[in-house]
Amino acid sequence: MTKAAEQLNVAQPALGLQIRQLEQDLQTELLLRHSRGVVLTQAGELLLERARRILQEVEDAKRDVRALAGNDQEMLTMGLTPSIMLQIGPDLLIDAKNGMPSVSLSLVEELSHVLIAAMERGELNAAFAYGVDEPRPGIERTALFEEELILIRPVGDGPLPETVTLAEALSHDLVQAGERDMVQRLLRAAAEKFSLPLRIVYEAQSIPAMRALVVRGVAASIIPYGTAIEELRAGKLAMQRISDLPPKRTLYLIRPSGAPVFRQQEAVDRFFASVTDHLLESLGTLARRVGT
Repeated sequence: MTKAAEQLNVAQPALGLQIRQLEQDLQTELLLRHSRGVVLTQAGELLLERARRILQEVEDAKRDVRALAGNDQEMLTMGLTPSIMLQIGPDLLIDAKNGMPSVSLSLVEELSHVLIAAMERGELNAAFAYGVDEPRPGIERTALFEEELILIRPVGDGPLPETVTLAEALSHDLVQAGERDMVQRLLRAAAEKFSLPLRIVYEAQSIPAMRALVVRGVAASIIPYGTAIEELRAGKLAMQRISDLPPKRTLYLIRPSGAPVFRQQEAVDRFFASVTDHLLESLGTLARRVGT
């Protein structure tokens, strides 16, 4: 609910009121609320499915009307993770406008597992996502580069060492995303493999909330560089690389298997390549192309 309110730029109480009014209109519960968030009821699942279908019909209608008017633009619906959007969002939009003038770009910003699920439902044409290390039915994947995760910490009185060991990083009180998040799964696997203690004292689905806890000095976090890029550049947070056993993740470009090609497919492919190049430039030595 907090993240939805942030994305819609409304207050959370106002969003909750709108949902309750919708439930009153439909005379049924759409969400089951509990201490860790909300889940959809069966009626909520049905409404979600129908709403997506209606919205797709609206987009199809727009496309068909534009085609009839001789002003047809292809729509590219592309998924990105929050860390990617923070790193290269402005560059990405400029490249899309300049390199694909006849393609309309629609961006979906979500965590990787949400983007993968959206693609499996047929809602995305492409996505840059992590955690697709195993083949998935109906999805084509291309490995792009491997990225190190970093330890972010509050800014102290003096400079920190540039690196820490994995054991030192895991010894901090950590704030991480929930158990479904790929980074937490990586940390738990590493801790188990090397028999190291793991101290996740806070879980937060909101990335701004995670960063805020670190800025306040109550926790550290092991996250992708892009997730904290603004605070790191502004000097509000400090970072350390993990020297001996750095947790790593691989970025993939994923697309639906057998999807029709765009009329401007060459331009779309060049755009995908520019996204990868901008990310590699932003990450510097934290990333390495697959196969190099």
